[in-house]
Amino acid sequence: MLMTVEEFLDERYELPEGGQWSELEGGKAICFQPPDLDHGTVVLNLSKGVSRWAVAEERGYACFDLGLVLRRDPDTVRFPAASFFLTGDRFAESDRDVTETRPAAVVELASTADRRKVMSSRVSEYLEQGVEAVIVVDPKHETVSVWHSGAAALELGLGDRLEGLATLPGFEIEVVELFAVPEWWQRPGARSGV
Repeated sequence: MLMTVEEFLDERYELPEGGQWSELEGGKAICFQPPDLDHGTVVLNLSKGVSRWAVAEERGYACFDLGLVLRRDPDTVRFPAASFFLTGDRFAESDRDVTETRPAAVVELASTADRRKVMSSRVSEYLEQGVEAVIVVDPKHETVSVWHSGAAALELGLGDRLEGLATLPGFEIEVVELFAVPEWWQRPGARSGV
């Protein structure tokens, strides 16, 4: 039996890992492998960059792990690592589990083998459904790819800077910064909780 987005949200926490790495695809719940620490490092560093951008630009905001309803009947909801919104009331989407509002850009993390396997179809799906830019961060290869509809991907490496995106005016971050292990995490005892 196919689920709606609403039914999926009601049952999500009963899925493996409390549904944290689950999505709804064509009415069926799917589960991804839990990511490793590199995934969390990228999200932490990205959130720092987003904070600088939001304060400096005084417009737009980002939501992390907000579900995007991409299709109905059968329903599909994706949970990108981050979604950037430039229109509407500031932080209007922040307290929601899912939204049908299209963000200007999304960030996806290709942090596990199963995510990397489906990434090209996810990028296409976002662009077809009205997301203007898709940024794919690959912790394994320490690269960033930026996709816009009808254009070749912009490929960035550790020596590059993610900047100048028409969809995210003023947003910039060094690619190497996305993968930097926080200083506090490198101190003796930090990983063991000592």
